Formats: sequence, structure tokens, C-alpha cells
Amino acid sequence: MKTEVIKKNNMEIAVVSSDELLITDVRSALDLIMTVQYETGCTNIAVNKEAIVNDFFVLSTCLAGEILQKFINYGVRFAIYGDFSNIQVSR
Repeated sequence: MKTEVIKKNNMEIAVVSSDELLITDVRSALDLIMTVQYETGCTNIAVNKEAIVNDFFVLSTCLAGEILQKFINYGVRFAIYGDFSNIQVSR
């Protein structure tokens, strides 16, 4: 896991990149929040898509909702960056 703090427009964002899965369930998401906040002091976190388990993007698993609720509870702004062109949208 590589973390870089970017400062722009009076805001600090911790940009996390990893080739390994960092968020696989609610517990690992909480671990990431606490680690990044401890190491950087940032409450704005951006994570690359490859570091998040694919089930997160399948809304029927409810994993995204559970994880995002933790980010909200801890006052953390969360963004996911990467190539989303291969994500299938079911209707």
C-alpha cells in the first residue's frame, strides 16, 4: 500500500494505491480508515479501484452500503478512482 497526501485548494487528500485488495469487507474498510487517518491525519481518502473487492460494485451484496456507512459514521470522505469501463450495469 502506497499513500500520498495531496494538498490542493486548502484541502488534504490521502491517495491510496495498492495492487493488493485492501477493502474486502467492513472490517478491512475500518482498518483502512484508521490506518490512513493515523498515518496522514486526512479525513479525505481516495483509493484505486483495484484495491477494492469486486463484490463492492455488485449492489445486491449490500457490501457497498455497509462500507460507505462506516465512512460516513467516521466523518471520512471517500472516493474510488480507476477504470470503470468494465463494470456491468444490470437493469
